[in-house]
Amino acid sequence: MRAMESFDIAVIGAGAAGMMCAAVAGQLGRRVVLIDHSPRLAEKIRISGGGRCNFTNLHAGPANYLSANPHFCRSALARYTPRDFLALLKRHRVAWHEKHRGQLFCDHSSESVIDMLKAECDTGRITWRRPVMVDAVRLQDADGFALDTNAGPVGARALVIATGGLSIPKIGATDFAYRFAKQFGHKLVDTRPALVPLTFSTDEWAPFVPLSGVSLEVALATGQKKSCGEFVEDLLLTHRGLSGPGVLQISSYWKPGEPICVDLLPERDATADLLQAKSGTKRQIGSLLAEWVPVRLAHVWLETHGVPVDARIADLPDKTLRQIGEALKRWTLTPNGTEGYKKAEVTKGGVDTRELSSATMMSERVPGLYFIGEAVDVTGWLGGYNFQWAWASGVAAGQAAADFVRSA
Repeated sequence: MRAMESFDIAVIGAGAAGMMCAAVAGQLGRRVVLIDHSPRLAEKIRISGGGRCNFTNLHAGPANYLSANPHFCRSALARYTPRDFLALLKRHRVAWHEKHRGQLFCDHSSESVIDMLKAECDTGRITWRRPVMVDAVRLQDADGFALDTNAGPVGARALVIATGGLSIPKIGATDFAYRFAKQFGHKLVDTRPALVPLTFSTDEWAPFVPLSGVSLEVALATGQKKSCGEFVEDLLLTHRGLSGPGVLQISSYWKPGEPICVDLLPERDATADLLQAKSGTKRQIGSLLAEWVPVRLAHVWLETHGVPVDARIADLPDKTLRQIGEALKRWTLTPNGTEGYKKAEVTKGGVDTRELSSATMMSERVPGLYFIGEAVDVTGWLGGYNFQWAWASGVAAGQAAADFVRSA
């Protein structure tokens, strides 16, 4: 039987939040072990942003996050900002650029962020254990936690769970954090795929299947009142439904059975322009709409709304033109589901933050136990916000766990 290795802090999960947390605690002088079941380090960082890692957003703030406990994220985000992460990149000479609406990407490869975090961990003299499976975790009264792993037992005074959510199982996502949270009496907020494409029934979507690959900027909305999500972003039609940045954004707000509303012409008063065109042109409705939206979409959309593509605008009654204009501004569709965790960028829901300290990420049930990153019920918008939460929650827990061990 192998002897137990003892550490001040054990961090399970060597992704964005886990590595940040381990590095911070290690550099504060604590003995930290970082455990991960995957042979490849930080795969989610590696594949993000098309391989260039959308590592934060300049505008990240509490309003960009969804949670059943919406104020929880305020403290950590205020104490570790995008500017703090940029300062870290600067120290490691990682070049970056702003791409769109505050979204920041590496100039070269996501590997530069992974290398930076690994170097920060090495500076903190982190002990690495990977690929290593954690089979069980036990609380040892005043001695902290005992972990049974396939590489032997590990003891730690404090334990940080940074194993993420259920999104993208092909790169190793599991429900470890949720199972472990329930083991120690924590409640969970129901989980579901977020930042994910939406799908429609075969019959409803059949006319649009040939449009797969067509994209355009639209305004999208779903939900009611405080739970309403509204975004002006690109929409992409697929063979099963809708994708693109705008759809991924509203998928975090969408609830099964609810419709989504698409404004195909967010910069145009469609009704007024159609009525004006009636008196000033002999053109067909299809050719005019093809100037406003992609031609294939214009024709299919008119056909599905019972309007002949070759109808002359001058021959259409004002009532019909108003109906066309209103429908272009409020194309209402009801998805039958999503593409699921396999295509979801993040998991909505998770460990209930009402049982965690917003300042430290520590459990209010079990002293010395912390949950961070995607494992908890904090879900950011598309565009670097979820990585900023990983950095901020990781720093908060790393500092707090280091203090907890010192005072124990």
